[in-house]
Amino acid sequence: MEYLAQIVPVMAEGLKVTVSLFCVVLVLSIPGGMILAMIRMSKLRVLARIVAIYVYIMRGTPLMLQLLFIYYGLPFIPYIGIQFDDATAAIVAFVMNYAAYLCEVFRGGIQSIPKGQYEGAKVLGFTYFQTMRKIIIPQVIKCVLPPLANETINLLKDTSLVYVLAMNDILRIMRGIVQRDFDTSAFFVAGVFYLLMTFVLTRVFSYLEKRYAVYDE
Repeated sequence: MEYLAQIVPVMAEGLKVTVSLFCVVLVLSIPGGMILAMIRMSKLRVLARIVAIYVYIMRGTPLMLQLLFIYYGLPFIPYIGIQFDDATAAIVAFVMNYAAYLCEVFRGGIQSIPKGQYEGAKVLGFTYFQTMRKIIIPQVIKCVLPPLANETINLLKDTSLVYVLAMNDILRIMRGIVQRDFDTSAFFVAGVFYLLMTFVLTRVFSYLEKRYAVYDE
């Protein structure tokens, strides 16, 4: 117990990095995914095609590869040479990746809305984006809560990938403690941290699902 009391505060410092990255990416990727879904389903065929290709690339390649490319690869591309610090590279990679996944989540939710609602909005003189913002999106949010919860939990766990960028998240600090002390207790502490965060997210989404379910009664 004395050893655990020593390593828990140290690992809690890594928890701050993990939670900060998770919150920033979630806040940016949800509206990003919604915008991409709206563009992909719009009548702007060229833009819709570009978004479809973007989503295919982001979903078809590993997130770790995207992280490494943005951090290590971009600086060597001729005429671009963009170089990010580790935190910015992680945020950019995660937002680009999860916006693509959430694009498909929101697209599925949008497609589940009856076409009659689009037609009714058109009769009322609403533009496409007015229809989406005022009529469709409020209904979509309720439909996509279960898959959105899954993607959010996946995001929480995927934040552990930033250890390859030498960011001091939970996983990197855990590995340093294990290598230093030759004790596996840090593995269990890290597991408890992730389980607690997953529990909180699960409870939040369960509450939201119950709240929105009221409107179905």
